[in-house]
Amino acid sequence: MAERLVAAATLRAAAPSGPSPAGRRAGPSSSAFFPSSSSSSPALRLVSLRTASSRPSQKARSTGRGRSVRCMATASDAAQLKAAREDIRELLKTTHCHPILVRLGWHDSGTYDKNVKDWPERGGANGSLRFDVELKHGANAGLVNALKLVQPIKDKYPSITYADLFQLASATAIEEAGGPKIPMKYGRVDVTGPEQCPPEGKLPDAGPSAPADHLRVVFYRMGLDDKEIVALSGAHTLGRSRPERSGWGKPETKYTKNGPGAPGGQSWTAEWLKFDNSYFKEIKEKRDQDLLVLPTDAALFEDPAFKVYAEKYAADEEAFFKDYAEAHAKLSSVGAEFDPAEGFSLDH
Repeated sequence: MAERLVAAATLRAAAPSGPSPAGRRAGPSSSAFFPSSSSSSPALRLVSLRTASSRPSQKARSTGRGRSVRCMATASDAAQLKAAREDIRELLKTTHCHPILVRLGWHDSGTYDKNVKDWPERGGANGSLRFDVELKHGANAGLVNALKLVQPIKDKYPSITYADLFQLASATAIEEAGGPKIPMKYGRVDVTGPEQCPPEGKLPDAGPSAPADHLRVVFYRMGLDDKEIVALSGAHTLGRSRPERSGWGKPETKYTKNGPGAPGGQSWTAEWLKFDNSYFKEIKEKRDQDLLVLPTDAALFEDPAFKVYAEKYAADEEAFFKDYAEAHAKLSSVGAEFDPAEGFSLDH
């Protein structure tokens, strides 16, 4: 969840600009999701970041004793979500920002705590990451660039929520990078103010003293299991980590010195804009010193329970794609409040 989810548990991604050679990938961030490696490309600099205060997706009515009760209004419009998906696809073609968009979705949802009943206190995918107070959390370094990229799309389609937009962007980025189709549902309700943002410290760390234990503490809290932890870690196949942002990785390697986008950083895979199972192969073999291996990456082949799945995914890309798609969809929904309650699909 540099710029990757379970690599150390955070996705950090550079938002490169300009055409990329076939099969290249873009950057990560410094939490175990995706370490942040976002760069300020010309495309990003041209996009002005608008105010983070969205139109409330809930209305408040006053009750006795000065209290207020929030009543949910309609969440997202399906037609606008479909149109926004096409705009995201075009954005990906021109900026190659796949990794940072995956990180954006994961970091909005990865704050979920299954032990907390009430929404939005329980965290999860609720659009809270649009507010400065949460953007400034250490694990979210560089994600302001992701918000700059998607804000014009939000402005164009006001009848969709930030929570849905972040998850739509994340799933679309995986699919457009060659990954599996994610069985997403939509209708997520947004929080209405920065006071509803989760406290800092909910996301995974890239270099904990006990990596396997740390991953379990963080992801079990979200209701995810060992198989899902390992599958989600495979998203590190996208992106690169920049030491000036995350404290991890080399300033430049043979795979990143020419971009795409701002050059530099260290990737987990050679083709860091292509989604496949090469992350597991590279971590297992550890033959290339130009490729990044974080403590939480190494743990996938060192911990006996994790290793079962990591070995499987290194040998069988189809199995990885299947398990990844299911885990990504689950992560995108945990903790979210849906309107309608059952959510809806864009493809049925």
